[in-house]
Amino acid sequence: MPPINWLSIVIAMLIPMLLGFVYYHKALFGNAWMKSLGLTEEDIQKGNMGMIFGVSLVCSFLIAFFIVGNVNGAGQEGANGEFDTFKHGVFHGVIIGIFLITPVFITNGLFERKNWTNMLINAGYWIICMALMGGVLDAMNHWPNDLAH
Repeated sequence: MPPINWLSIVIAMLIPMLLGFVYYHKALFGNAWMKSLGLTEEDIQKGNMGMIFGVSLVCSFLIAFFIVGNVNGAGQEGANGEFDTFKHGVFHGVIIGIFLITPVFITNGLFERKNWTNMLINAGYWIICMALMGGVLDAMNHWPNDLAH
């Protein structure tokens, strides 16, 4: 694998957090998501937000590190930059979201007796996250920079 642009990893690991603020806002899917879990605003406030955000960032780092290896994998070195694009990374992210993340959410959700609204809201969020993370990582890991060496 070529050298990693660590700035792209940092940006990619922030995408789930930033997208989550928008996606799970009351104006978009927040109310439907809370209702699908039987939660209220008061229930959400009771969580240990420092721990939740901290662990989420660590998990996002692991996801970003996996995706950068996926979008910069073997067979792309000789392609003269043909696959070094945001669009190519988005494609990889969508594939990961649909064929890896969604089946995990659906399988867990069925056994946990979650409803389809909850499973589809969460799967949609992660498909978008994977797409954006893949796009950023694929495009930025081919920019010359001092952090990549």
